[in-house]
Amino acid sequence: MRTRIKNLREDNDLTQKQLGDILNISQVAYSYYELGRRSIPLELLSQLADFYQTSVDYLLYRTDEIKPYPNKKK
Repeated sequence: MRTRIKNLREDNDLTQKQLGDILNISQVAYSYYELGRRSIPLELLSQLADFYQTSVDYLLYRTDEIKPYPNKKK
């Protein structure tokens, strides 16, 4: 997962500091997630998926499809 979130961040020309600010966490905390020193809490994982407009499964390497799942119709 850490490679995927790092690649997405770099592909979007963001620094760890900028993404930390977006997620309301410190740059150091975010760097620990990228380095695999800490597990990403589900809430942050969901925020990352929403921010990058992808699925949590993509971030977790459960799929290689970057597009998010379609919304359920009510």
